[in-house]
Amino acid sequence: MRFEVRGLTTAGRVRLSVEAAHAEAAAEQARRQGLTVLSVRGSGGLGRFARRYRFPLILFSRELLALLASGLTLVEALQTLEEKESRAETREVLRRVLRSLHEGETFSSAIGQQAEAFPPLFVAAVRAAEKTSNLAEALARYIAYQEQVERVRNKVISASVYPLLLLALGSLVALFLLVYVVPRFSSVYEGNLARLPWASRLLMEWGTLMAQHATALGLAFLLLVLGAVQLLRQPQVRAALSRRFWRIPALGERLHVFQLTRFYRTVGMLLSGGIPAVTALGMAEGLLHPELRLRLQRAAEDIRAGQPISRAMERAGLTTPVASRMLRVGEKSGRMGEMMEAIATFYDDEIARSLEWFTRLFEPLLMVLIGGLIGLILVLLYMPIFELAGSME
Repeated sequence: MRFEVRGLTTAGRVRLSVEAAHAEAAAEQARRQGLTVLSVRGSGGLGRFARRYRFPLILFSRELLALLASGLTLVEALQTLEEKESRAETREVLRRVLRSLHEGETFSSAIGQQAEAFPPLFVAAVRAAEKTSNLAEALARYIAYQEQVERVRNKVISASVYPLLLLALGSLVALFLLVYVVPRFSSVYEGNLARLPWASRLLMEWGTLMAQHATALGLAFLLLVLGAVQLLRQPQVRAALSRRFWRIPALGERLHVFQLTRFYRTVGMLLSGGIPAVTALGMAEGLLHPELRLRLQRAAEDIRAGQPISRAMERAGLTTPVASRMLRVGEKSGRMGEMMEAIATFYDDEIARSLEWFTRLFEPLLMVLIGGLIGLILVLLYMPIFELAGSME
């Protein structure tokens, strides 16, 4: 099976296509070529449509933390998790980790070899914890980090569900009218289209076209949808759309703050775990938009040259007025990791308020738009009947 491996080299991020029996073998081939593996996924053939296996990392972290807190050693805890696991893929990952531990490798090295299950952030947190022999604290910090990220993601999803549902239902009703109802009305007015108002005539001509070429138009619509989906799968197209979204004044500003919030939370978690600042910035680089990523690289160079983090980030345009002030406070207190997490929490609340304001404004406007569209179609359908009834009085 062919796998797509994403990783890091001295030149930056790269993608590598590898033929292997399973994901771990693909990761091992990439590591032998000098690649630091970030992710492995199947590509090509039916593997693209198959459900992708996801290691239950948060559940694993919670269970491992509970077992360590109860007094079990790391190996005993992992053996317990491996014995109780019912899913074959998860059990195999734990078995490979245990095998590496028995061979004398560290826990961070063992999980680092399972790139499809353990992301680089988790591996880095564990590696830093090994220096202080406080794995439980690292696990607790990573769990708290993921819970906060999930909380923000859920806010965004919940704010999008109702508008998307309303848009889908409204579109289905309008499509039903245009595809089913209008063609039947057009047969009633057949031969008298010239006497109809131009808007009603245009609608009836659409109905006649649908009645005569329904199959061809349906296939054309299906091909159009499939083509749009295929285009959206292309990285170049997604990048171009992303650039356009970022140029919208209000939306671009919110996207900027949202990305900085994820970035600050990740870097804060790494710094609190003992990761050096420049290393932490590089590990969180992938969370940023390409334009912000270039700015981060300039900031990292300034930090290597000896500049304070707050000044380097501010010069690179990776701060807000609030973030700049809080970063300076973090430098003076020596608690930069905690301060970055505090910045992320501050902007999480701001994002939540923006989402609430957006939904309160957008939902009524969307209802008016959809209601107006459906109402317009119905009025254009019945307008000739109204005129005919008026002429008979």
